[in-house]
Amino acid sequence: MATKVGINGFGRIGRMVFRAAAAREDIEVVGINDLLDVDYLAYMLKYDSVHGRFSGTVEVKDGSLVVNGKAIRITAERDPANLKWGEVEAEVVVESTGFFLTDETARKHIEAGAKKVVLSAPSKDATPMFVCGVNTDSYAGQDIVSNASCTTNCLAPVAKVLNDKFGIDKGLMTTIHAATATQKTVDGPSMKDWRGGRGILENIIPSSTGAAKAVGKV
Repeated sequence: MATKVGINGFGRIGRMVFRAAAAREDIEVVGINDLLDVDYLAYMLKYDSVHGRFSGTVEVKDGSLVVNGKAIRITAERDPANLKWGEVEAEVVVESTGFFLTDETARKHIEAGAKKVVLSAPSKDATPMFVCGVNTDSYAGQDIVSNASCTTNCLAPVAKVLNDKFGIDKGLMTTIHAATATQKTVDGPSMKDWRGGRGILENIIPSSTGAAKAVGKV
């Protein structure tokens, strides 16, 4: 029987989670929450500059997203407490907005009817982080977990091998990251990090990362 999944935040990660789930018979996405109009959500799912067209059918009918003939509930709630996951029997919620990264805020999904929550970014509190091939064997049934970050998923498996074979006392990491949605295509203001406002097409931009801390936690 398929595990029923809800997705909160249908951005880059949310859509990739959906595509991966659609390719499996043991996962069924039953609800998506995002502030964008449902017609635009359908368009973003159907066409992707990196992965190409969605392999199945994507339609909008009566306010729902219909994928491969199955209707998926669409909501546009800012507060996860209002999502009523129980109504669509969502067992696991993928929290991919990037905003609700603590136990307190992510737990609103459980209060709304979900059983488990997976954060798509590093947690900002003591919520445990897991990386496949590194520490998933220590999962003890926690109802809220984090899948860490993309950089952490790249570095942690390598660090694990080095640590298991030789041991690690201290480490220094450098990562060359692909362009992200928060960067600018042409120079513009960036209040948090001035260099971060430089156009991504012409520059390699030094930046900080939380991956080193996350790898240590994992």
